[in-house]
Amino acid sequence: MVIYFIFLLISKTKPTLNTIIGTYECKVDAKGRLMIPSALKKQLANSLQDGFVLKRSVFQPCLELYPMAEWNLMMQKINKLNRFVKKNNDFIRRFTAGVKVVEVDDLGRLLIPKDLVAFSKISKDIVLSSAVNIVEIWDKDLYEKSIAGDDVDFADLAEDVMGNVNDDDNGIS
Repeated sequence: MVIYFIFLLISKTKPTLNTIIGTYECKVDAKGRLMIPSALKKQLANSLQDGFVLKRSVFQPCLELYPMAEWNLMMQKINKLNRFVKKNNDFIRRFTAGVKVVEVDDLGRLLIPKDLVAFSKISKDIVLSSAVNIVEIWDKDLYEKSIAGDDVDFADLAEDVMGNVNDDDNGIS
């Protein structure tokens, strides 16, 4: 009886998505479709059935592809914001502007809606770049400029962001 109960608990709990790894160069066709690389598709296999959310990035001229489970976690955080605080309401509106639910078709393609293609200035060559639990979709030239580091000293950035991390407590100060 106890084993059956534990099985029920485990079977109703959806596994969280693992860290996504890799950077992939692809092409987009004239209709805005991209073929998901097989290595990335394997990593996203558990998410293919549930679909994805595609949105504008907050800080960069790229798109963010959230597996639905990750999007739902983000929405849980956002739903805690008090909508009667103007800043919160403005943030929610801008954060969710242009959000689209998308799916990978039977051929392994993902359609990027025209408004999001325009926002991200995607042409033919793109880069899919893992960003921990989501995938960023970049125009290749803009991606290369963003990682070139002309405007940021990466050593200073790494020290500022990760310099206070203690390996013992796995936390960030």
